[in-house]
Amino acid sequence: MLTDEQRRGLVAAARQSVLATVASAGSSPTVPVDLPDACGVFVTLRCAGRLRGCLGIVDGLEGLGTEVVRCAADAATRDPRFPPVSAPELSTLTIEVSVLGPLERIDPIAPDAITIGRHGLVIEQGRRRGLLLPQVALEWCWTREQFLRQTCLKAKLDPDAWRHGATVYRFDADVFGE
Repeated sequence: MLTDEQRRGLVAAARQSVLATVASAGSSPTVPVDLPDACGVFVTLRCAGRLRGCLGIVDGLEGLGTEVVRCAADAATRDPRFPPVSAPELSTLTIEVSVLGPLERIDPIAPDAITIGRHGLVIEQGRRRGLLLPQVALEWCWTREQFLRQTCLKAKLDPDAWRHGATVYRFDADVFGE
């Protein structure tokens, strides 16, 4: 999906964005040019290996580089699960970018519908929507069913909503970072 140079440029832009947001340090992020279209992007922050923030966008991208910069700043300051990243944390902070491919509606019962480690999931029902990136299922050693259930819970749905009318999508992601 992306070249190594584009990946390095996006990670550098995310890092510059976090530094500018948290420590008011560094220059404005330099966004790589000639980036492909994407269906979504998420920026994940970790401090000393532990999740510290992760935010992204699936619909309405204004451009991949612009969204990486915005999502990096938001992951550092607006993830409701965590307080804002502090300046002392910056030395242990690592950045990961996930560029999402198109959403593909699937039948979650089909045995080949989901490959752990390859596919991320989006589950929606009514106005509720949950998304989990492909690497999450690997990190937690989830089975397909656990991945589906956890994505339902992320959407604040019943854990078995995927069996009872919720719409399930999968997507591939190009995941890279520091």
